[in-house]
Amino acid sequence: SDLRQMLATKSVENIQFLPFLTTDANNLSWLGYGCLKGDGTVITVNAIGAALQTLYILVYLYYSPAKRPVLLQVLLLLAVVVTGCGYFTILVDTGTRLTHLGLFCSVFTISMYLSPLADLAKVVRSKSTRCLSFPLTVTTLVASSSWTLYGLQLHDPYITVPNVPGIVTSLVRFWLFQRYRPEQDKPYSPLPA
Repeated sequence: SDLRQMLATKSVENIQFLPFLTTDANNLSWLGYGCLKGDGTVITVNAIGAALQTLYILVYLYYSPAKRPVLLQVLLLLAVVVTGCGYFTILVDTGTRLTHLGLFCSVFTISMYLSPLADLAKVVRSKSTRCLSFPLTVTTLVASSSWTLYGLQLHDPYITVPNVPGIVTSLVRFWLFQRYRPEQDKPYSPLPA
């Protein structure tokens, strides 16, 4: 929906850039893990995810009035990716490379799933779910549940464990949608002059 909004309005107004960037970094990390492990599912899903996120980044950059900060963030991401590739290729021995990369990917994914906790506190304080996306909550629950089940099937803790917080935070968001229904939101009215 963000891509559709950018294309329709030819603007990046009210669209945050950081989620595109961090999701791209996450996809690229898991793509490396999939390649190292030889797991076609992980490779396919994350290659498509990285391609889509890169497309979102390019569209964002095209419509962004302030290109310099966006370019600097993209260059920082590229530097991190190149440094990570160098670290895992040159400095980590072949026997522990998969373990180190799996741990890195797990920590990164857990931090991505836990990052919306600040929004959850805001929802509780304001008693309004306006800042939450219901479709994103559904998608997060389906994706994290699918990856958890896939990881359990493979007995791969690096895939299983980091997706459990996605399930938990999605369930908490569903509870918040139930607790603070959108129709309960009080419309904001201007103060009398």
